[in-house]
Amino acid sequence: MKKILIAIGVVTVIVGIGWASRAWSVMQVKARTEKFNEDVENLFIGLQKFKEIVGGYPSGGNADIAKALKGNNAKSVIILVGRKTELNEKGEIVDPWGTALRIYFNDNGVLIRSAGPNRRFDDSTVMEADDFIRSN
Repeated sequence: MKKILIAIGVVTVIVGIGWASRAWSVMQVKARTEKFNEDVENLFIGLQKFKEIVGGYPSGGNADIAKALKGNNAKSVIILVGRKTELNEKGEIVDPWGTALRIYFNDNGVLIRSAGPNRRFDDSTVMEADDFIRSN
């Protein structure tokens, strides 16, 4: 009887650890997703201000866009984007998971794409696709 109670106790602890681990992981993803949404809203505002002041959206890739927002543009204007824009070693704006954002422009607005928690840009046919795509 004592061995059965010990076994039940061990199983309960293992299940509890597994549940706590999963709950922690979900909480981290949720917090990073909220941070991503806030960062993207700030980036949209910054890019729109850039367009109003400079006369168009920045050109080039992610690092070029980051440089343009920091003042490397025709009017030498610096656009502050939120609290602190996270950059990688290449000077690219990154998402909360550390992956460089993909930023696309057209005449009407901006589309920003994040690879999400798996840090891999997936297409919609992949079952584990977790990319975030936002436009203004």
